[in-house]
Amino acid sequence: MTTTKNHHQTLDDACNRLASEIVLAQAGSDAGLIPAYSLLSDLLAATADDPVLHGPVNQVRARLDGLLDAAMPFDETTLQALRKLVEWLGPAIEARVAGQPVAEWRMPGAAAMSTHATPAAAAVEVTYTEQVLELNMAENAELLTEFHAEAIDHLSMIESSLLILDEEPEDRDALNQIFRSFHTIKGVSGFLHLTPMHTLTHEVESLLDLARTGQLRLTPVIITAILQSRDAVQTMVGQITVALEQGRLPDVIVPVGPLIRTVKSLALNPLQAPAVSVAPAMEKTPEPMPSAPPPVEARAGTGGGSSSTVRINTEKLDAMMNVVGELVIVQSQISESAREQADPNSPLARNISQLRRITKELQLNAMSLRLMPIKPTFQKMERLARDLSRDFGKKVVFHTEGEDTEVDRTVVEEISDPLVHMVRNSLDHGLEATDGRLAAGKPEHGSLSLKAYNQGSSIIIELIDDGRGIDPDRIHRKALEKGLVKDGDSLTHDEILQLIFAPGFSTAEKVTAVSGRGVGMDVVKRNIEKLRGKVEIITELGKGTTFRIRLPLTTAIIDGLVVRVGGDRFILPSNSVQMALRPNKEGITTVHGHGEVFDHRGRIVPIRRLHRQFRISGAVEQPEAGILVIMETNDRVTALLVDELVGKQEVVVKNLGSYLSNLPGIAGGAILGDGNIALILDPVSLIAV
Repeated sequence: MTTTKNHHQTLDDACNRLASEIVLAQAGSDAGLIPAYSLLSDLLAATADDPVLHGPVNQVRARLDGLLDAAMPFDETTLQALRKLVEWLGPAIEARVAGQPVAEWRMPGAAAMSTHATPAAAAVEVTYTEQVLELNMAENAELLTEFHAEAIDHLSMIESSLLILDEEPEDRDALNQIFRSFHTIKGVSGFLHLTPMHTLTHEVESLLDLARTGQLRLTPVIITAILQSRDAVQTMVGQITVALEQGRLPDVIVPVGPLIRTVKSLALNPLQAPAVSVAPAMEKTPEPMPSAPPPVEARAGTGGGSSSTVRINTEKLDAMMNVVGELVIVQSQISESAREQADPNSPLARNISQLRRITKELQLNAMSLRLMPIKPTFQKMERLARDLSRDFGKKVVFHTEGEDTEVDRTVVEEISDPLVHMVRNSLDHGLEATDGRLAAGKPEHGSLSLKAYNQGSSIIIELIDDGRGIDPDRIHRKALEKGLVKDGDSLTHDEILQLIFAPGFSTAEKVTAVSGRGVGMDVVKRNIEKLRGKVEIITELGKGTTFRIRLPLTTAIIDGLVVRVGGDRFILPSNSVQMALRPNKEGITTVHGHGEVFDHRGRIVPIRRLHRQFRISGAVEQPEAGILVIMETNDRVTALLVDELVGKQEVVVKNLGSYLSNLPGIAGGAILGDGNIALILDPVSLIAV
């Protein structure tokens, strides 16, 4: 008998998972006993038509049966039988695929195993005393600062290269990059006496060296162990971050003992991962660590036409941005004064024009320093998709596009949580299980894509899956059950789809560790709105779903429409303004329960009087004597009554401080060209008030 390619992959995956379960198993403990029994049962069913493979699996499972019946933990004989089966099964599966003879299986006995312990058995004897990371800040503060910045870059390179190896295990460049990064961290952490970090990275480096010399094949089990080790190092680097920023030394132990034992066991058991040759590939660029405050790098050109980078503290960058913002304001004030007093053709006017040009260029350059690639966030989502797809038992191909697109660093920080929820939902609800995909005539591997691109003054981020799509009828039924809408309400297709963002809304039939509680998508909408963005849904049943997030390129500066209400001025974000008009008296009516409304091209639009909301005296009372500004946000349209349109202006957003930060309808403040202060309105919260 020969197995098919898909069948071979199923057997190989089950064998690798079994190997990972028993790496830390010990005699006298039942840890891993039930998972191993379950995996053996899967292998037993998968080899039912192949007596050559079926018999040995059945023999070993029978041993575990006896332990479970007697409520006993692992014994040494059973553990050795399990490990021997894993060693034998991999080559046996390969031989069956090639139609070649399989090596004879012999059930190991207690006597034989006592003198012929496998390398994996020896690995469980490794001991390590857990300890707190000792930083010795008095002597090492400067060195730790340099190491911290370097380690962040290396950890990012390790994660991105491991994700490449997970898809292309023969990528020599990615493997060498990981080895170099672990080697560097190991060397410096040893010099600084960071014992837990040094010990763990030393073992990982040894494991990687076996792979580099062709003695070990990097399987998903090994890559997962290296990723977990990388995460442990990142946690310790996070402790250094806190120590450097807050002066608080670590007091929590980061447990690395189990990881050291796992890595050493994998390194001592090359039979589990047969050696293969590896091929060269492109080298990856370092990225900042997602969980830490992202470092900002300013590029400076050199005489040779290349570029170099300088690491900048973000507080210094923000301080510079504030100074540039003040300079823009002063330049506007000088221009206003000169326009009133100087001849337009005078030298003063020409000098002011030159000042305006230089100031604008300086502002654009300063703004560009706030921009950073969205790649670190995309990389985090790729890691999340990898881990979750394994948890769900789904086969997924994850694509990214436009990861070098640059956005404001605030956007990079704030968009991470919404994307996490969306990726989780796409993997849990959107993509079907393998059986369902095959039944629907789709490839067994689901597709999940994350794209970013610029469109005008906005950045677009799209999450696309080729799953089952969203059923609007089902959403509507669930919304009726939960009382989110009333029977008889007339809703458009898009309005129904937007219901998935309502707090507490979920279509899941059962609650899982990932989703089903009705929290998550409302967080997505709330965080995106906080960034002055919006999210659209495009879906087709049976074909898939696209979530399209539209965000401003930067949150530090906006293009606004300046309006006057009484003696006060307000700024409306231009991307929310549809149009402005002076209404006819006949087009304005009062509807019971809805207040004043305006008939705008056949659509009834509610009117909101800003002077009443903010208690401004001396403002226009009659709508036909003022101007209605039609605004749209999240598919809701509102007409704001203002006295006058002052003009359009690009303004630097100023934080109002903690005392005024929670004012409903207010997003911040700005200083206008004439020196007056204006409040920036937040259309989302303004309409919701």
